[in-house]
Amino acid sequence: MSSRNHCQPFQCFLCANLKFTIWTTLMIIMFSQAAAFDPLDPFGNITIKWDVISWTPDGYVAVVTMNNFQMYRHIMSPGWTLGWGWAKKEVIWSMVGAQTTEQGDCSKFKGDTPHCCKRNPTVVDLLPGVPYKQQIANCCKAGVVASWGQDPSAAVSSFQVSVGLSGTTNKTVKLPKNFTLLGPGPGYTCGPAKIVPSTVYLTPDKRRKTQALMTWNVTCTYSQFLANRNPACCVSFSSFYNKTITPCPSCSCGCHNKRHGCIPSNSERLNAVGINTPRKDNAPLLQCTHHMCPIRVHWHVKVNYKDYWRVKIAVTNFNYRMNYTQWTLVAQHPNLNNVTQVFSFDYKPLVPYQSINDTGMFYGMKFYNDLIMEAGDFGNVQSEVLLQKDKNTFTLKQGWAFPRRVYFNGDECKLPPPDAYPVLPNSFHANQIHVFCTALPSLMCIILFLFL
Repeated sequence: MSSRNHCQPFQCFLCANLKFTIWTTLMIIMFSQAAAFDPLDPFGNITIKWDVISWTPDGYVAVVTMNNFQMYRHIMSPGWTLGWGWAKKEVIWSMVGAQTTEQGDCSKFKGDTPHCCKRNPTVVDLLPGVPYKQQIANCCKAGVVASWGQDPSAAVSSFQVSVGLSGTTNKTVKLPKNFTLLGPGPGYTCGPAKIVPSTVYLTPDKRRKTQALMTWNVTCTYSQFLANRNPACCVSFSSFYNKTITPCPSCSCGCHNKRHGCIPSNSERLNAVGINTPRKDNAPLLQCTHHMCPIRVHWHVKVNYKDYWRVKIAVTNFNYRMNYTQWTLVAQHPNLNNVTQVFSFDYKPLVPYQSINDTGMFYGMKFYNDLIMEAGDFGNVQSEVLLQKDKNTFTLKQGWAFPRRVYFNGDECKLPPPDAYPVLPNSFHANQIHVFCTALPSLMCIILFLFL
């Protein structure tokens, strides 16, 4: 009896340790996967495919294709940078559609000199306008790759590489390893290369199929936590029924930029030559604000009609060194399942979960407002959205009219705290006015709110 009682504390100790170990392991697995998981784009990734199209006396020629399967996260200027490590002592004899940033030490080669002899080459896309003989399909866009949801035809980038001192058969080729991707900054984590069924091609007349001699894939996923310690954008709110504007939270994107220097909007420094020139490290030069974000998204509940309601969305750039091409804005709101009209942006519903339709992507119209200029008079774009009401769910109470999540260029923005959202007036007059406003123009509604 005493022996059993003596063992119970020891067993409890072992049990507690075992539970702690299991719990810790589960938490590590969960958070490591969640770091690169986007609930609004659960299947988004960048897949890099290597197709060996021919063997050479000492290696192979491969076409490398980068497909961006992310619905709303693109790679903007200055473009992607792809790196990897060779498994053996491979060299790159030549490239078409891209180039390595360094040649490395090729002194041991006599006669023909390889394009790159580094054990860990770093590759970048070529610029538009290079000679035709240096191009292949889907190359030479300065590394800019559109998102899949915005333009699938532009969500791809390719180059051709001739590899030497490598295997010359499927069994002797060693796959590259330790892939890295900058797009253009950090945030992407790439898995190991995996051999997959060979890619099948159709001839131009579509009457014959050919296939690659060997194919392997590399999958890269994005984590905002790896890209930035702080959010990259913030959101402010306003409404027709409350004259108070809810600003972005203070230091939404961190106030380190304020300590390292920002520029007031009326500073004479803005007239200096080269003030808007981007730096190689893409370091921002921000306008001094309380939120210190490069991008602010403003959501204004503008009008409440009988069967519809209208929202105005404005995106403002506070970065003097960056303009945003092919920008995207994603919002999550339950009434986005019934969008009647978007006036100045293009719009596409995002339905990652077929049973839920509460997320949509806004982006600029090509050649009209698909470019947000650097901070200043022209550093903003705006549009209005008309939504049809669902009378079972629509309300202006408790912040229902404001979005649950907002993303800009694939990064989630900082929202104000819920207790700071614009609220409905509590007076009897305000409740009566709300009823009348369903049939009156917005200007008359605002006048009633202000003077009654």
